[in-house]
Amino acid sequence: MARSLLGLRPAASQTPLELSTTTPLQTPLNGAALQARLRQKRSSAYVQAVTQLDAGGHVHSPAATQALINAIRNELPDVSIDALPFGIVSRCYLGAPYEVHTLDCSGSIIQHYKTHESLPATLERARSLAQHPAYAFIEVYGSRLIAVSSSGQTALIDL
Repeated sequence: MARSLLGLRPAASQTPLELSTTTPLQTPLNGAALQARLRQKRSSAYVQAVTQLDAGGHVHSPAATQALINAIRNELPDVSIDALPFGIVSRCYLGAPYEVHTLDCSGSIIQHYKTHESLPATLERARSLAQHPAYAFIEVYGSRLIAVSSSGQTALIDL
């Protein structure tokens, strides 16, 4: 059975963006093994896929959106779907008045936020960290944030 990733809801005329679970997954990690896996350096392909969000193709192209979803899943194949990040927050390069953008589970793949415009509560906690020049983006999990640099190095922040 296929599962929707990150809560994406397609427009009525589009087919659902799904993550196929037909590829056999390893036994999902949990506890200390999951935390250790999440601390690992991210691949350059994954970092590039996520940092291309400002290019805008994901907003209009289901294929580009699916490619991004696949990049997330391919980066963490040994992490169960319920342990994947439920959002990503990144500095926005569209210029003023935009400050950050998100990949979230509110129904839209990309949302750009202006300075002083509130993000969804679960993502707001990553906003200031996303603006730090040392990080390319912030993965948001239920109990932690993972700051990812452009080189793929990670910093785990437990909440």
